[in-house]
Amino acid sequence: MSRSTVRPALVTQVLPDSIAEDIGFQPGDRLVSINGVAPRDLIDYQFLCADEFLTLEVLDEAGETHTVEIEKDYDDDLGLEFESALFDNLIQCNNRCPFCFIDQKPPGMRDTLYLKDDDYRLSFLYGSYLTLTNLPPGEWERIERMRLSPLYVSVHATEPEVRSRLLKNPRAGLILDQLQWFQERRLQIHAQVVVCPGINDGIHLERTLQDLAQFGGGEVPAVASVAVVPVGLTRFRPPEDELVPVSPEDATATIAQVRALQEEFRRQWGSTFAWLADEWFLIAGMQIPDTVDYEDYPQIDNGVGSIRLFLDRFTEDADRLLPESVSPPRRLTWVVGNAVRTAFDPILDRLNAVEGLTVEMVPLNSDFWGQEISVTGVLTGQDLLKGLKHRDLGDAIVLPTVMLKHGETRFLDDVTVADLEREFGVPVWLANGSEGLIQCCIEGCLDAVPAGAKA
Repeated sequence: MSRSTVRPALVTQVLPDSIAEDIGFQPGDRLVSINGVAPRDLIDYQFLCADEFLTLEVLDEAGETHTVEIEKDYDDDLGLEFESALFDNLIQCNNRCPFCFIDQKPPGMRDTLYLKDDDYRLSFLYGSYLTLTNLPPGEWERIERMRLSPLYVSVHATEPEVRSRLLKNPRAGLILDQLQWFQERRLQIHAQVVVCPGINDGIHLERTLQDLAQFGGGEVPAVASVAVVPVGLTRFRPPEDELVPVSPEDATATIAQVRALQEEFRRQWGSTFAWLADEWFLIAGMQIPDTVDYEDYPQIDNGVGSIRLFLDRFTEDADRLLPESVSPPRRLTWVVGNAVRTAFDPILDRLNAVEGLTVEMVPLNSDFWGQEISVTGVLTGQDLLKGLKHRDLGDAIVLPTVMLKHGETRFLDDVTVADLEREFGVPVWLANGSEGLIQCCIEGCLDAVPAGAKA
């Protein structure tokens, strides 16, 4: 990538009591270079800032250039946060996967929701998935040189013709060669397989998991873990995409198939290696596996074990925080996706055992996306406006923060929490995790995300 595409990095926050605050950095400043090198991204920034002696070139808001010299301890953080993790161009995706959620959105949503990235840097920094089909040679060299590991890779299938069919990209068939590249360099990936009935399930899924398992051994396995995820479809998907939703029968068959392979992998590698996303069990109407089945939750951000972990944390937090009674008495409406209706019954029972506390769990599906079964994170403001209409909502509505854009009070469809409060005439309390849920129930919105946060 040419240096001309690298832009000075916009500072959005200077952390209190940091080196950057001490030397006078302000939000709105722009970092141009560190020791003469213009950082391309947060990875470069962190690498360059590890030195003890730094010379920074900075542009202030008025456009004036400053040179700042710093002496610090090795690896000390400067305390700067930036507008974006990337200071140059996003590596965009040129695949045409029919199940891509970006292509299953309606027109008219905010622009950032249509960006299709396939950027290894976001994968390394934040665990987002990429396909490896859009990397020029220079980026492969940088991954090796900077030891950017682990990355998170959407594999979907290892048979070249099946993966090329899914990604609509002939380069997709190179995946086994690319995994060999990681293995030879002692670099790692975490893989995901989105299962599309009739395309990469059945014998193709077994072939994929067996192929990936060949990279799972040794001191540094090239493939550290695999998440098997059911395809998610919305009513906005292209009509010619040849996809069908996962049925309860499909889910039951896939669970049985993968569990048999898990036994084999445990004998071979001493690890389950390939895990089923929670949604399989919800679709099949089966019980979520026990805590021990998830080992150290290597695929938690992919929805593998997130329900079990939430249940376990709730039990721990409830033992520590839940009182025997609350005063004054209160009645709350707790909204979740209908996929977790049965899984969360133990939580509901524990909350309602508190004297003076009445919690009604309202499980909703997403009509916005056209789904009959929905996880909590996909519910939109429009779903809540419709699903809560004409209900007696009690003293407040409690919403998990996973429904909202990170750090804001805006849903995917741009409806805001304030819109809900105006419509229903009751406060909306936002609960972050199990502890946040308990706080909302016993203390109101104290320490929960305030409804007046940035919208």
